[in-house]
Amino acid sequence: MDKDKDLHEALFFQTENNIYHARYEDEVNFYSAVKKGDMETVKKLMTPLDAKEGLGQLSNKPVNNLKYHFVVTVALVTRYCAEAGMPFETAYTLSDLYIRNVDKCSVEESITQLHKEMIFDFTNRMKNIRNAESSPQIKLAKKYIHENIYNQFYEDEIADFAGLTPSYLSTLFKKETGETIKNYILREKVEESKSLLRFSDKAYIDISISLNFSSHSHFIATFKKFVNMTPKEYRNKYYGKKWDEE
Repeated sequence: MDKDKDLHEALFFQTENNIYHARYEDEVNFYSAVKKGDMETVKKLMTPLDAKEGLGQLSNKPVNNLKYHFVVTVALVTRYCAEAGMPFETAYTLSDLYIRNVDKCSVEESITQLHKEMIFDFTNRMKNIRNAESSPQIKLAKKYIHENIYNQFYEDEIADFAGLTPSYLSTLFKKETGETIKNYILREKVEESKSLLRFSDKAYIDISISLNFSSHSHFIATFKKFVNMTPKEYRNKYYGKKWDEE
């Protein structure tokens, strides 16, 4: 098989017919929303399996094509959720159950419906995990942080959103989570950067800028603190690999 020839022909056909895959940034935002339990954002960003755009062709057989896309989605959802706190065995067993169910499907409509059910199931489970044993104020604080992870914000803004004074938010956050709010923000930023390092070609400095680290050196030092390796070492080791290979 001439892979270069096949690739050229496939790219030409897709360009001529305006067929494009979903943007990487949109995919990252979607899977990040799932692991955060953010149902509203998930519904906005989710690409249904019966969509006419954003999905590649994995098989010439329509039913098989949808099944393959389903397996790809559940595999990524599982790894994102396990990485974000869902118990390992729960995440992977749930994934196995959904794959066995989709294997039984024989019509496109049932696969599309199961795809939506699977995504909403994982999202709701992550929402429950993130909300467990947190006061309403801390839930709001975490919500603000997760929704603004790519924006510049300050602790008094989080406190205002949560309806608390900055000093009381700081005390309550440490009491309920066991870490300072500053540490939590940095850890969440590092988690976002891990996805970008693993699945994108973004330059290290662009990642640090997009996540609003004070400097590139601060990004490197913070990443190493939480991951025990530099961003470059992490990308060299895990670029393109699945989450369970970490």
